[in-house]
Amino acid sequence: MHVRTHPGIVLRRPEADDGFTGRPPFPDVGEVRPAGGGYEELLSRIDSSSSLSESTLGSFLDQTELLRTMDRQMGAAGLVDQMNGHLAAMEDALTFAVLPSARRPIAAALAGASTLAAWQALDAGAVERAWRRYELAKKAAQDAESPLYLAHAMGEQAYVLADAGRPLLAIELVRDAQRTQAERQSPRLRTWLAAAEAELCAAAGVDMASEARAALERAESLLPDDGEVRDPDMLSIFLNTGHLTRWRGNVLAKLGEESAMDELYNSLNSADPSFVRASAGVHCDLTQAHPARGELDQARSHLQRARLAANRTGSVRYRQRVDLLTGRL
Repeated sequence: MHVRTHPGIVLRRPEADDGFTGRPPFPDVGEVRPAGGGYEELLSRIDSSSSLSESTLGSFLDQTELLRTMDRQMGAAGLVDQMNGHLAAMEDALTFAVLPSARRPIAAALAGASTLAAWQALDAGAVERAWRRYELAKKAAQDAESPLYLAHAMGEQAYVLADAGRPLLAIELVRDAQRTQAERQSPRLRTWLAAAEAELCAAAGVDMASEARAALERAESLLPDDGEVRDPDMLSIFLNTGHLTRWRGNVLAKLGEESAMDELYNSLNSADPSFVRASAGVHCDLTQAHPARGELDQARSHLQRARLAANRTGSVRYRQRVDLLTGRL
């Protein structure tokens, strides 16, 4: 049948005998899609991520732990390629994981690895890479529905701002981290964030000295007395009495208080020798503390040891601090 709508234009009305069935141009639900077009590869990757076993996830975590150990002992300079490959593998797994139940554990592993990668980048002087890694960590933490990893990434990211010359913005960020679902944060994480606030306030200058002391006191009151070194809910955090003693010495040295000396020497004498890069920080703090008592020779001795530790680990961040202190002696 024909319908004439305009001179010269004829439209055909679809009839059953024309072979027109009225079916949409897309496969019905459950209909097998023809091969090709990349669907096989896509579905293969989705299936692989969905069936990610506990052993594979454990391998991700074990690799992060190995990289963390190598970092604190030898520094981050030689780990860039390994770290990039490690993050890429986890990002790939997360990209093709569909359901939240499959995504959450991968995202949590990625969040922990990304904060490590970000801190390594900051230590190596790669500031923009550090910032992007923290952004990746925060997004992964949100995907994992983990306020712990989110708050920790925010707290560490504050150091990027402080190093960049934005101390007040850094303090605002670390305080915001402490308010991020605070009721779900572990005691050790809350201690870590309070100590980080104390350090950032002390670094901001004398106007923030009282706030630095208040944050330090809060950290001391929050630290759990459980004999543990690491947070069982978040292995990124190493924090016990010895670590907090070192942190307190750092804050007091920045505030110019003589009591920093005892704290720093206690920390130095009881420190885990595997924390090589951290020892550079203690020697820098002692370099800063000794001149307040007129002890320039001791300050120069610790400065030399700080320089050796910074060079051994390839820490650009500590080398810059060593250079700054050198100009003051």
